[in-house]
Amino acid sequence: MESIIQSSVANSITYENYRNTIDTLLKEGKSTGHEQSEALTHYSELNVTRMNRLDKTMTVAAEFAEQLKELKGDYFWLVISEGWCGDAAQLVPIFHKMAELSPNIEMKIALRDDNDALMNLFLTNGARSIPKLIILDKNTLEVLGDFGPRPQEAKQLILDYKAEHGVVDETAKTNLQLWYLHDKGLSTQKEIMAVMAAAELKHDVV
Repeated sequence: MESIIQSSVANSITYENYRNTIDTLLKEGKSTGHEQSEALTHYSELNVTRMNRLDKTMTVAAEFAEQLKELKGDYFWLVISEGWCGDAAQLVPIFHKMAELSPNIEMKIALRDDNDALMNLFLTNGARSIPKLIILDKNTLEVLGDFGPRPQEAKQLILDYKAEHGVVDETAKTNLQLWYLHDKGLSTQKEIMAVMAAAELKHDVV
């Protein structure tokens, strides 16, 4: 695992470069990732709009902002993502906003399809679901925790829909996007801060 984490960190890019990569590929009619299709390009275009909105309007709750500023450990947030992923469009801008508030957090993004070995370490029920936020000790690159691919309430929404309808269709995806809109990132922030609290305890023990 250690060598995989090291190579993935070396292969990761900043949030700004991630956004620029998505924009550049869209100008060529492409999406990030090894698979290309009109649908994935369409989703990428929608996601740019979503990320632009979140970059402008999303705020970190005052309670969590204060906690982020007071972190004792030094952390590297490694995010597995792709530009076509609807969940990533809703969550990665939140990760970025949170990381920016702390002098003790550096965040970078590893594209899923370019980092197979990393993705395989963080499967969700055997699936390559993204985004995944991996909390690392910045000095040792030890994995201290992870979050994703969705906050718990959003996960349950999709599970309930699939149980009732037998499939995750466009209606389910629309319902999920509406949930993200109304939640305003608070569930994500709360769950990430719980992971960070556990990471801080490990730091205190060390």
